[in-house]
Amino acid sequence: MSTVHSSPDSGLQSLTAPPGPPDPSTDVRPRRNPLVLAGALALSWLVPAGLVALHLGVVLLPLLLLAVAAVIRVGGVLLDRLFVAGLVLAGSVLTFGLLFSLWPWGLSPVATSGLMFTVLTTAAWVARRAPRLPLRFRWSDLLVVGTFGGFWHYLYHPIAGTSAAERVAYLATAEDRLAHFSFFSGIQGVGGYNFFHQEAARAYLIPPSEVTYPQGSHFLLAWTDTLVHSAAGPGDMLQTMNRYLLYLLVAYALFCTALVWAARWVGGPRLRGWRAAAVCATVGSIMFASNYFDLLVHGFDSTFIGLLLIALSLAVLIRPATGRTEFVLAASAGLISVTYTYNIYGAFVGVALLGALVVHRRRFAGRWWWTLGALACALGVAALPSVLSVLGNLNVADASNMSGPSVAADRSILIGGGLLGLLVAAMPRNRRTATGQAHLAVLLGTGGLLTVFAAYQLHSIGRYSYYFHKMTAVGVVVALISIGAVGTVLRTSSRGSGRTLARRLNELVLSGLAVAAALSLFANVQWGFLATKDNPSAWSGNPLVAWGRGEYESDIGPKGIDGLAPLRDTGGPVIALVSNDDYKNLKATWLASLLNRRGGDMKALYDIHWVDIGGPEVKEADYQRSFGRLKGAIEQLPAPHPPVTILTADQSVGDRIKRDLAKQGLTVKVLSDPGLLWTQPWGRTFPGV
Repeated sequence: MSTVHSSPDSGLQSLTAPPGPPDPSTDVRPRRNPLVLAGALALSWLVPAGLVALHLGVVLLPLLLLAVAAVIRVGGVLLDRLFVAGLVLAGSVLTFGLLFSLWPWGLSPVATSGLMFTVLTTAAWVARRAPRLPLRFRWSDLLVVGTFGGFWHYLYHPIAGTSAAERVAYLATAEDRLAHFSFFSGIQGVGGYNFFHQEAARAYLIPPSEVTYPQGSHFLLAWTDTLVHSAAGPGDMLQTMNRYLLYLLVAYALFCTALVWAARWVGGPRLRGWRAAAVCATVGSIMFASNYFDLLVHGFDSTFIGLLLIALSLAVLIRPATGRTEFVLAASAGLISVTYTYNIYGAFVGVALLGALVVHRRRFAGRWWWTLGALACALGVAALPSVLSVLGNLNVADASNMSGPSVAADRSILIGGGLLGLLVAAMPRNRRTATGQAHLAVLLGTGGLLTVFAAYQLHSIGRYSYYFHKMTAVGVVVALISIGAVGTVLRTSSRGSGRTLARRLNELVLSGLAVAAALSLFANVQWGFLATKDNPSAWSGNPLVAWGRGEYESDIGPKGIDGLAPLRDTGGPVIALVSNDDYKNLKATWLASLLNRRGGDMKALYDIHWVDIGGPEVKEADYQRSFGRLKGAIEQLPAPHPPVTILTADQSVGDRIKRDLAKQGLTVKVLSDPGLLWTQPWGRTFPGV
């Protein structure tokens, strides 16, 4: 018997249902009119050209999202359709990015968006699909959208009303952020993926990362920037840094929002009323108080953007609720986007996809060759950057066991949430459903991958290191979206099918209590009880709220980024010795290099990390040690290069550096400005693992 959910929350017929008779209200296909195609193709180019000419290229982003959403057939409410369309769009941009990197127009907003509109229009015409959006909503949509609004309030608050120069203090919270910006800058500079333009990309970033590090998140943001900026070039670098910071804040808010949506999606149409409110509020509250906010602070940009994409991908694979074509399209987009953004996460999507194919094997009867062929092509595209990394002399074993600061998973969520999800998925009532089986496959597959990698690291190096903690973040994502399945086993007091005013008010009250309880239990909100000025609630001390108060602002000196202005447009390598703190000197030098579009100089200048001179009152031993490092860094710069410019915060130190370098046969230009001395600590810091 066909399993078709009639609820307005359920969307279209589930993938688990066998084909039924066509529904005249939804399956009417328009005739293929060549004039319609010609008109649509003309608009595919005229609209982008017109909007970019008016400097309104940013409008193309929601237009592309709505266009994809109008063509695919998934989800019964608008918000569901938009989330899945966002995943498909991300995968499409990264796939077409291979072409954008090789054709003569680079990342031109007109050319890139025009091509995507053209492909989408042609595909819809061939498939005889008229654009259609499900203009329906669920009350829990307010909680999903409200999650984004809540996060955005705290994320944007400390920079509201500030200038682009002042916002650099929130961009430069960690050196990893500067490295990620160099990838972003490189993609804009070469007009495509850095691994396709390796020689040119080395001017923007530290080799050999142009081929060894995944670039999906940077490419997505760089392409988005061409639409926002209405131009392929980055323009003024200070303004570009400002926009990059804003993109990251939006991406982190979307990451947390996607987890809430994914949990609700996994719960399916049975998850409604106060139970949906409880699930959405619980996931959102956990993220409000989560230590994963440190991913943003410490500059792990690719990590949280990769987790955003994997949350969407796993949700759609656990409960496809699509036809065969949309399943292949969403699965391919998830596999490509996740692997391009953070390649080790691709393994989790691959395991989830394998489980979904096994669970839904009957659905693909007679279409296996087409399905597997399309997915094999997607796998080939997804694997391309990783293959190039290995060919680029990446030592996989050494990289897998590398050390470095990381953000540890909340073990109570990772282990407790995972076990709770496993409990629900293993219940007989859920084991009989395709969604329950796919959910169980994801839980077991994720646990299996984490166990295997943990055993490998313990065998190889005797401890858990950097990438294990990165991988456990996927376990946290799986645990959080599993809460949606937990919500379906809660008993509801509703009986019958009537929708009286009294019942609706009852659901509203219960939903409000569920939200309040979740915020208190998991986000430490005390609603004013037992909180005083001397003993504030735990909510006020969580990292997100502290960010909102401006406590993560980095020290960039009393003159801010303007203090590095003398190093702008020098035409050659630049070094900023703004303090007797080596780490501040490294960050200042990196910032100055990025402003000059010379991030590649940091391969040699990274030795500034051990140069702790530049300010007044330098000890002789510190000077001698630091001078040797400084001299070595300058000598490592690839020749020939224009003269090096050094900016110091103390005149006497600057003069001595110039004299001593001249004795070594190195001619440099030295500038000094005592007013730019960086003396304050680098904001709040949270230790890694």
